[in-house]
Amino acid sequence: MRSLALDRLILVVANQPWQKVPLRSVTPAEDRLAMVEAMLPLVPGAEVSRVEIDRGGPSYTADTVDALLADAALRGAALDLYLIVGADLVAGLDTWKRVDHLRAAVTLAVVARPHSDAPPPSGWKVVYVEDHPVDVSSSEVRDRLERGLPVGGLLPDEVVRCIRSRGLYAVRR
Repeated sequence: MRSLALDRLILVVANQPWQKVPLRSVTPAEDRLAMVEAMLPLVPGAEVSRVEIDRGGPSYTADTVDALLADAALRGAALDLYLIVGADLVAGLDTWKRVDHLRAAVTLAVVARPHSDAPPPSGWKVVYVEDHPVDVSSSEVRDRLERGLPVGGLLPDEVVRCIRSRGLYAVRR
């Protein structure tokens, strides 16, 4: 929020991440929402949205952008939308649904990730967020949790407690 001088930061939890569902099992949306809610007090000014969960079905960022823009129009407000993604995602942006619409509707805010330096596909308005990148992926965190390995320093304690209380990523037998 500081780097981009944002008025609001909306953390949107996907209902069905359409590019992941066919490839691997995905943690249920309500569990992912609970983890985001557990982390929320650590990010002053951020809010969580369940718009994609409530909409149901596959989650497409373009649909969420349309919903945000429609809501703003009803209130007579103008929005300057930023789509915040990790640098590891930019190479695949052209595979997203209605990518041309997204490219026109948002500014892409690319957050630095170790070992990810591919430039975004052409045509995007882009800003870069240089922060303190953590050299770990969500897949690695899930794997560590499933194998009973420590995740201290990789996740906030609040999120670890949420994961444990919901019985997520338990050690495989």
